[in-house]
Amino acid sequence: MLKLLQCASKWLANYTSVFVIMVAILAFVCPSAFAWVQQGSRPSIILGVIMLTMGCTLTAQDFRILLNRPLDIFIGAVAQYTIMPFVAWGLTWLFHLDPFMSAGIILVGCCPGGVSSNIMSFLCKGDVAFSVGMTTASTLLAPVVTPLMVYWLAGTSIEVDAWGMFLNILVVTLLPVAIGCLFNYFLGHRDNFKDIQSVMPGISVVCLALIVGGVIFQVHPQLLANGLHLFLLTLAVVFLHNGLGYLLGYNVGRLFHFNTAKKRTISIEVGMQNAGMATVLANNFFATPAAIAANPMAALSVVPCAISCAYHSISGTVLAGLFLRFGKREELPENG
Repeated sequence: MLKLLQCASKWLANYTSVFVIMVAILAFVCPSAFAWVQQGSRPSIILGVIMLTMGCTLTAQDFRILLNRPLDIFIGAVAQYTIMPFVAWGLTWLFHLDPFMSAGIILVGCCPGGVSSNIMSFLCKGDVAFSVGMTTASTLLAPVVTPLMVYWLAGTSIEVDAWGMFLNILVVTLLPVAIGCLFNYFLGHRDNFKDIQSVMPGISVVCLALIVGGVIFQVHPQLLANGLHLFLLTLAVVFLHNGLGYLLGYNVGRLFHFNTAKKRTISIEVGMQNAGMATVLANNFFATPAAIAANPMAALSVVPCAISCAYHSISGTVLAGLFLRFGKREELPENG
């Protein structure tokens, strides 16, 4: 049974985007199957499980990276929390987006890096230690930086509960990560815990797909009403946001004379966001039942987040392949 679960987990980790898209299609065809996901605090619990799996894979060495390579991590964190939020804000202005759609893409831009970015860095022969360090640092900063940036960039057009968002991120992200780290610290040497760790990537992917399915159930009426236009508009915004993140992130690496492995990593880390977190936050603060009852368009705030969940996995896989095929292959020392 364990072997079967491990094989399933490996397949899900390798084909995250395929699985998420399949679930998204199923949710569109049969939205009622995912109604349960949106009930009560279940989206937050599901995100908490994702963050718990992340914490269970972190070791003391991962945190030492923050101390051993402070300049690299600082440059990466600044790039993460400036490029993506401001590119998102610029795109809302360029496309004249509805305030709720604007809040959704800005929220994606203000979230920390995604966990799957570490996998992409490994696949393209990037600096995996740097990738883990950036993801860890941006996640630790998220409770403070994410609400402040969203309030600053979106607060003029829509009400933003920055304090509530801070508390929500603290409970739903940092607390599960901390619990996972403790589990790994005290139980990491045990074989049965290592067996559990081996299936955690699959659990994380399934949880991400459930979040996307729940969102599609929620916005199904708006998708039917606005049809292809809404999907293509959102996809265009997500495509530009993600692509510019990759491009500008890579050029930050060039500016600071990073080696090839580090340039690939910072490109992926900046471009790939924790869209699952953005989706849950959009649900909790912009697309609440009360907000949708007052204005049905409030449901649109989760659409850019949900599309980003699937799209970032696809684009990250493609970019990793392009780096391998066309980029220079050089391996320099970790601090090179």
